[in-house]
Amino acid sequence: MPDVKAEPYPYTFDPATTALLMIDFQRDFVDPGGFGEALGNDVSLLRKVVPAAERVLRAARRGELLIVHTREGHRHDLTDCPPSKKARGRLKTGIGDAGPMGRILVRGEAGHDIIKELYPEAGEPVIDKPGKGAFYATDLDAILKHRGIRHLIVCGVTTEVCVSTTLREANDRGYECLVLEDCVASYFPAFHDAALQMVTAQGGIFGWVAGSGSFLKALPRASRSDTRRGSRPASLALTALTGATCRLAPGPAASGTSPRARGEPGAARRGRTPALAPSSPPRRRSRRRGGSSPGRCRAG
Repeated sequence: MPDVKAEPYPYTFDPATTALLMIDFQRDFVDPGGFGEALGNDVSLLRKVVPAAERVLRAARRGELLIVHTREGHRHDLTDCPPSKKARGRLKTGIGDAGPMGRILVRGEAGHDIIKELYPEAGEPVIDKPGKGAFYATDLDAILKHRGIRHLIVCGVTTEVCVSTTLREANDRGYECLVLEDCVASYFPAFHDAALQMVTAQGGIFGWVAGSGSFLKALPRASRSDTRRGSRPASLALTALTGATCRLAPGPAASGTSPRARGEPGAARRGRTPALAPSSPPRRRSRRRGGSSPGRCRAG
């Protein structure tokens, strides 16, 4: 198995049991003109990690790793948003209110969606989470366990909030986590540095930290083709789930269907928000490995 040069010591992973976790690369947090910038934050501190995260994402796709994206947000009626969360900060414009890119942290709004550079491809699960951690009130753990995942490569924003919360949740569930330090970011550099130091403290209390270059050097030596025999395709594993809070990134379009109705990635790139539809049976055969076309699933 390949080793990654990391702190506090080399990180060993098996590509067959490894997933890339892309945490909250949402327009409202990362893009200029979004909610984060409206609060007075310097979004350039987050945008500077996008190129490295994009390189890792492309390499993970070439290596056929499971890739999972997350988005923080709430139902349109905010019934899954604790009153304490909505009230905290005493913001004039907060969760559920009209913001620069639609209602703030509401699923389906433009600002809630993922930035175009890191947009999910067909078959990549998207976890819509109501909290900071990606495991709380979602089916992320079930998805990972269905695929036999034990190692997580972590990218995302912000380092000290959603990344750290998810990392600690994963650690408590037995996952071996590697944080790529140049693929995570914070509006506050001191918080970013402190959060990464906490990961590797006491011999790696929460996991490992490495640069993306070290991970990319190790990844080409890994091959999943001879270690995946007997495992179930992602489509079968995910259709076994019930009460899901995720959706799969939409696949190739069917003719005669609008981009908005399909919820395809291109819709967001043109400034429109993909629809989050309930699960429906696949209508066509996928060209991707796994046999059946990707579907979508989310909680009602």
